[in-house]
Formats: sequence, C-alpha cells, structure tokens
Amino acid sequence: MKTLESVPYDAADYLETAEDVRGFLEACLEDNDPEFFIQALGIAARSKGMTEISKQTGLGRESLYKSFGQGKHPRFETVFKVINALGLEFRLQQSVTA
Repeated sequence: MKTLESVPYDAADYLETAEDVRGFLEACLEDNDPEFFIQALGIAARSKGMTEISKQTGLGRESLYKSFGQGKHPRFETVFKVINALGLEFRLQQSVTA
C-alpha cells in the first residue's frame, strides 16, 4: 500500500500576479470580517515576499509576520503601508445599503 505525502496548503503560493492579489483581497473583503481580511493581507504580503514588503514599508520583516497572524490587530498605518507596497490603494465608495 502506498503512503501519500501531503504538504500544508498555502494560498500565498498561488498569488502570482498583481491581479491575483487584488482579486484575492477583494474576495476576502466581501466577508465583511476585519480579522479575516487581516489574515488575507498577510497571505498577500507573503506572496510578494516579506523581505520586499519590509524594504518598501520600512517595517521590520519579523514584525510584519507578527502583525498579520491569526487574531492580530495591526495598526492602520501598517495595513496602509502594506496595501501600498502591494501596489494597491484604498478607495471609498458609497454603500449600496446606505
């Protein structure tokens, strides 16, 4: 009988383009769950490389890993810098329900 080997799934391995990252984060925002979005942002940052994100943001690589772990609540400034380092920007629009 053969034994199957498996490796942990990491969504960061599948975010290869800027469009992939944007689509992934937009889909995660649809859940309206800030904690879920923060985790997704950490995944997106890892897909680009935390060293590169660190260089672009001026934030320490280790602190970036810690900031985007499960149950973490990074400062808005950190989130803003990482969004920008990913080549994205915040935009506000009128809510459909407002």
